This record gives sequence, C-alpha cells and structure tokens, in this order.
Amino acid sequence: MFEDAVCTKTPARVSTPLSVITEAFEDLADLLKPRWKERSEEEEEGDGLRLEAFCSACTHVSVLFGCLGFAFKFAEMEYVSKVKDLVEASKTFDTLQNILDLDVEKETVKTPGSHSRNLRRVRQGLDLIRAIFEQFLITDHEYSLKDAATTAYTEVCAPFHTWAVRTAVYAGMYTLPSRDQLLLRLNETDQSVEKNMRRYMEASRPIIEYIDKLYIERNIKLDW
Repeated sequence: MFEDAVCTKTPARVSTPLSVITEAFEDLADLLKPRWKERSEEEEEGDGLRLEAFCSACTHVSVLFGCLGFAFKFAEMEYVSKVKDLVEASKTFDTLQNILDLDVEKETVKTPGSHSRNLRRVRQGLDLIRAIFEQFLITDHEYSLKDAATTAYTEVCAPFHTWAVRTAVYAGMYTLPSRDQLLLRLNETDQSVEKNMRRYMEASRPIIEYIDKLYIERNIKLDW
C-alpha cells in the first residue's frame, strides 16, 4: 500500500570550487549590509568587517589562480602568502580597521610585509578574479581566456607590478587553458559557470569597495 507513496529524491546539489568561493563571499557581503537597529557610538566604532571572516573567505580563492595555470603562478604565490599573513594577524586583530589603524599610527601602511600592504595586495587579487570573470562573460566563445585574462590583468594589476613581473605574466598568458579546459577544471557547465561567476562579481564588489573606503577614509591613496 505504500508503493504509491514513494517520493522521488531531489539530487543533492554538487559543490564546485567556484560555488564554494561564491557562497563564502555572499556570506561575507551579508556582513556589510546595514543593520537598522540603533547603536551607540562605541558600538559604531567597534563595528566593521571581521578579519577572521574575511580571511576565511579569501583562502578559497587560491584554487582559482591554480586553475589558471603557470601564467598566474606569481599572482597565486603572492596572494597565498599575503592571506597567510592576514590569517596570523586575525589572531591578534579583530577587524580590518584595526590593522590599518595600527599601521597608520606606526607609519608602516606601505612598508613591505605590513598587514596593511598585504591587505591591499589581497584586495587586488580579489579584484583580478572579478575582472577576469567580467571579461570572460562579456565576450563570446571565440574570445579566448588569454584575451580575457590579459585585459583583466592590464586593468587591475599591471600598473602596480614591475616591468619584469609584467613581462613574465604576459608571456605566460599563452599557457592559459582553453575555455572548455577551464570549465572542466572548475567542474562547471556553460550555464553554471555564468551563474556562479556573476554571483561572485556581485558579492565581491561591495567588499572591494569597502576595503578601498578604509584606505581613503585614512587619507591613503590607492595608487600603489
């Protein structure tokens, strides 16, 4: 009598590297959304994006650099080392503001190895991925990943890299995977990759803008 009552199970959603990253940054972006309850000045001053939560989301992104291969090996190595530094800093500092304020006080914001400089580099890494996704999606299938990545790198990172680094990166662009190879490495389809890339672009944008605002509010220019 129970045969007719058997339900068809809904297939479990498969997590991919890109979907994991996307969900992490959507959760992070939710933390920046305005809270409508009234708060005291002390609460406002103590408010801000938690460094630990930020680092947790950022650790997932290195997988994307790895999928791009040799061309972005330098970016991957730099990104991973900077995130590791911030992970260590999160054991001491609560928020992104905290590390900036200390470096401002010590006048070490732009000093190599400082947490504020490393935060700036991680922010550029997040923006580079956003720009690659943007270029990847606004073009048709005839437009190669090499073209998309070259445009994104030129826009986001090239102005801050030395001639030697730029030369190595541009030379390595010829080793980038094809569009189909990238989809295979990410375990995505044409439909799912577009959805997840757009979700990342939307979720990462307010985080990138938030970090920029922290520097600007402290009269720190962004041209470095």
